Amino acid sequence: MGGADVSLGYRIAGYEFSPTEVRDLLVAWLALGVAFAVFFAGGGPNIATLLVVPELLVVSLLTAGVAFLLHEVAHKVVAVHYGQIAEFRADYSMLLLALMSALIGFIFAAPGAVHHQGYLNAEEHGHIALAGPATNLLLAAVFLPAYLGGTGLGVDLLATLGRFGIVINLFLAAFNLVPFGPLDGKTVKRWSTSVWLGSFVLSALLTVGSLLTVGLSFRI
Repeated sequence: MGGADVSLGYRIAGYEFSPTEVRDLLVAWLALGVAFAVFFAGGGPNIATLLVVPELLVVSLLTAGVAFLLHEVAHKVVAVHYGQIAEFRADYSMLLLALMSALIGFIFAAPGAVHHQGYLNAEEHGHIALAGPATNLLLAAVFLPAYLGGTGLGVDLLATLGRFGIVINLFLAAFNLVPFGPLDGKTVKRWSTSVWLGSFVLSALLTVGSLLTVGLSFRI
């Protein structure tokens, strides 16, 4: 990765983010939030639902959008911990594909990647790769009180926010741990088969369990 202009950027929680990186993160967050909202609404034929139920976009931005955003930031944080120069770069063609796929009723989301430079051993690469799915598992736990509280108090919007946050984050953890292509699972497995297998099985089982118990229905 070249051209990092972190010295002219922003310092957030002790980490440097260049203006280009901040822009790409915000664009990816917004594009994925819109794409998932369209997908949740049922695709292009039902896109008018977003005008009638704008809460759907808010829920999407705060669940799917945040899940992807913090997944990528986690990769950066661990890479920097290992002395890397690391920045997120959005893949605008893939973001467009996410929007277009949502319009026809399914979703394919690959917003971009954290690029880093510097020497790393297999374990360090594995830690960086695992950071994204691990963050999604933690976020699922964070959304659990929202779901339980919303359900207990009868606040459907809060329960929906929690439900979507749980399922989407668990699914993203499991999906990204698939050991194929550019997904995190391939790098984690190359470092440690046992760590990969344990984290993948856990994520997959939790994903299936969450779909069977809380689901992804939208109610307000």
